[in-house]
Amino acid sequence: MNTKKEVITGFVVGIIANVIGTLLYILLFSDMGITETFQAAQSQGYIGSLLALGAILNLLAFFAFLRIRRDQRAKGVLVATLLTALIILYYKVF
Repeated sequence: MNTKKEVITGFVVGIIANVIGTLLYILLFSDMGITETFQAAQSQGYIGSLLALGAILNLLAFFAFLRIRRDQRAKGVLVATLLTALIILYYKVF
């Protein structure tokens, strides 16, 4: 399969894993709904921390791809994680 396509597939999996991880964290540990939690996190300056906790699920996707020897897909997950880190940095600085 095409290397570029494999990296893009890994990137999409990384983004989806991050979104699912964030939503799962909110559903398990927040007393409020999803939108209320995001609004509270944004007003209190914790949106970066919320995204970082959601990115933990990327770790599972990354090592799963490495285990089945899909290195290019693991590279895509890594790119998605780095993008998340840059977004977190943006929220922390501004």
